[in-house]
Amino acid sequence: MKTSIWRKKPIDKLLAEKEASKLRRSLGSVDLVALGIGAIIGTGIFVLTGVAAAQYAGPALILSFVVSGIAAALAALTYAELAAMIPVAGSAYTYAYASLGEFAAWIVGWNIILEYLVAAAAVAIGWSAYFGELLHSIGILLPAALTRSPLAGGMINLPAVLIALLIAGLVTAGTRESTTVNKAVVVVKLSVVLLFIILGVRYVNPANWHPFFPYGYAGIMHGAAIIFFAYIGFDAVATAAEETRRPQRDLPVGIIGSLAICTVLYIAVTVVLTGLVPYTQLNVASPVATALLKAGITWAGGLVAVGALAGITSVLLVVIYAQTRVFYAMSRDGLLPPILSRIHPRLKTPYVNTLLVGLTVALLAGFVPIDIIAQLANIGTLTAFIVVAIGVLVLRKTNPEAPRPFRVPLSPYLPLLSIAFSGYLVLSLPHLTWIRFAVWMALGTVTYFLYSYWRSDLAPQGQRLKWRFFAPPAAKPRRTK
Repeated sequence: MKTSIWRKKPIDKLLAEKEASKLRRSLGSVDLVALGIGAIIGTGIFVLTGVAAAQYAGPALILSFVVSGIAAALAALTYAELAAMIPVAGSAYTYAYASLGEFAAWIVGWNIILEYLVAAAAVAIGWSAYFGELLHSIGILLPAALTRSPLAGGMINLPAVLIALLIAGLVTAGTRESTTVNKAVVVVKLSVVLLFIILGVRYVNPANWHPFFPYGYAGIMHGAAIIFFAYIGFDAVATAAEETRRPQRDLPVGIIGSLAICTVLYIAVTVVLTGLVPYTQLNVASPVATALLKAGITWAGGLVAVGALAGITSVLLVVIYAQTRVFYAMSRDGLLPPILSRIHPRLKTPYVNTLLVGLTVALLAGFVPIDIIAQLANIGTLTAFIVVAIGVLVLRKTNPEAPRPFRVPLSPYLPLLSIAFSGYLVLSLPHLTWIRFAVWMALGTVTYFLYSYWRSDLAPQGQRLKWRFFAPPAAKPRRTK
């Protein structure tokens, strides 16, 4: 069985590896809720709402957020069961390894790499847009060549590159330090979102909601598929499992709590945003600040820009953090090079892979437009959600006696409904996204069979010896006198 691509990693082995982990366990339920909010509230509200309203759904984007919220809630329930049952770094990748086998786990992990890398790049681009708006409000105009990618008419998006590298450095400094900064920033951005809702609702013009369905029913679903990118944050909560003090209790609280808070805020912001200005005027990278400025609330526009900048910063922090923990889990299992699971002796963080992630995100953010990036992030996320729901059903059959501190209610119906919702949203994505995704999957499959299959911890020793040159050099024995 160990020669099969469907070989599974036993849950007890995963838990034993977690106990031997050198990562510092310092997170509680409040940290995890803040981590989820930090990842969910950001680009989805401050950037993608405008693009999705203008190009896909119009005012009916309100319903798009409802549809995406339902799909995310169903996925969150399945995540909560497996996160409490298998509180190990890696999130959906680890759950697939225990339930569906190594090749399925590799595909999920490969998709999560796509999800987080391009999501972080999209967030960095959004940060750059709001940073430019803020500087513009005080009379400083950055050259277009330094704020746009080559495909958008510039040379490099320099602010996006710099913020990606800065956040990677913060994540490298330590988990406790990163989450402390994140909690402070979450308070700031929640205050700004509530301020926008309270101020904006007074200036809502119902005429801006007509026509409500300018793109028809298909527009609602296309909008839901695009803005689903906004909901990936609770997946990031699951990646923090090995650094949580009481994961069986705190992980479900963090996943479900953060998603519930953010879904309500998303819908409220979209109602106000599309009521402030016609949806056709929202096709900008900073729609919330733009809407307030067009409504004549100029002082609040600058304040929202500051809050959005802080909020988007926390999203970038959490997404980069989550990516590094997935790399860590895959490397520890032998599916990626061992250097990616190397832990800094003092900082207790996987510093090599964090710096690599920061550099990759910086390159993507500097040279690729945001619309391409957001669509690629969605398809990777939705694929992972489908696999996690399948994993819940499989483990209910293969490991019925395993302790489950949290159980998905109405199983198997809710997991099946989660699969259906996520699958439908995947099918609603543009065809060009599917082509790019197919290329990424082909690269992943080749990588698995040329490297990961042979280097896996579950591979027979004889197979692994053929590929020793991928491993770090063995320590030389000391000479004895």
